[in-house]
Amino acid sequence: MDLFNKCIEFTRADEVKKLGLYPYFRPIEANEGPVVHIEGRKIVMAGSNNYLGLTSHPEVKEAAVKAIEKYGTGCSGSRYLTGTLDLHIELEERLAKFLEVEAVLLFSTGYQTAQGIIPTLVNRGEYVVSDRDNHACIVAGNLMAKGVTANVVRYKHNDMADLERVISKLPESAGKLVVSDGVFSTGGEIVDLPELNRIAKKYGARILIDDAHAVGVIGKGGRGTASEFDLGKEIDLTMGTFSKTFASLGGFVAGSERVINFLKHNAAALIFSASPTPASAASALAALNVLEREPERVTKVVKNAAKVRTALLDAGFKVEPGRTAIVPVIVGSDDVAFVVWKALFEAGVFVNVFISPGVPQGRQMMRTSYMSTHEDEHLDFIIETFKKVGKEFGLI
Repeated sequence: MDLFNKCIEFTRADEVKKLGLYPYFRPIEANEGPVVHIEGRKIVMAGSNNYLGLTSHPEVKEAAVKAIEKYGTGCSGSRYLTGTLDLHIELEERLAKFLEVEAVLLFSTGYQTAQGIIPTLVNRGEYVVSDRDNHACIVAGNLMAKGVTANVVRYKHNDMADLERVISKLPESAGKLVVSDGVFSTGGEIVDLPELNRIAKKYGARILIDDAHAVGVIGKGGRGTASEFDLGKEIDLTMGTFSKTFASLGGFVAGSERVINFLKHNAAALIFSASPTPASAASALAALNVLEREPERVTKVVKNAAKVRTALLDAGFKVEPGRTAIVPVIVGSDDVAFVVWKALFEAGVFVNVFISPGVPQGRQMMRTSYMSTHEDEHLDFIIETFKKVGKEFGLI
């Protein structure tokens, strides 16, 4: 059989395009934060992970420009060899101080970070214990760990009783790493970290929390999940990304100096990848400056999301509960998801449509997310547009 047959036979996207309902790869022509330009129209953005609205902040943009002028556009090498800038060191040190940990290590992308951590730490005869709904980057890291003959076991989503059932069956003497999203990227719920920590400690496991959707949103001053539960001294490792709150591109892992030092000298994802660009590092550093100086942005993004969540629930939508920047609206099938997305888009609101197999059947959703720079006029428009479209398609 020809290897490319699967490519030729893949027509699902083409069929949706023919119906005029294709929601993906829509090019943004200009970005003003809460409002973007798509296909020559102004659209209210309700699907961005730009949680603190810093991608268009003058200070952040200026930092990127100045970094290019000083260092050029790229580093042309890995951190291990010729790709380390003083900017990288400064960002690592500043992040470590902000997160109240001993050390931080940068990676070139958030997705790559889990692949740098998990297979490097979890080796032959050791175990990754992973939430079933963890982000795809963690799944990829788990698969790489299996490639070095580590063991990967999963427990039911955010179900601490099942975590204990699973971990209690593992060899007592084996090394174990419990891995979970802090804020789950699809539903926006927060991990039950106090109970996860208790169970991990009971069975001698270390903990890795992915705070991609938590830093800048929950915790003291936006410091993430461990801070939210006052467990900063208990959680071994936190990973995150610069592509959301920090308005840039890249990833990081934060923890003890000894573990970070080990990863720095052993993680293939770091050693064999070009380092973060000067502009990426500088813009993330500038975003951190703004976050520390203006913690009210954290309060505002949560308040904005809560306003929409409450209004949509009151209107009768099936909305996942939560207290983060993510507000998922369940619509129930792929076909309904596509037509609802198109109706919202045509009315001037951009959301993310999640269909199967990315979510289970019956849980297809409009995954909305909010920024601290959304004003009431934007939020009211989103709410009223959802109500209009919801009534049109029988969702409310």
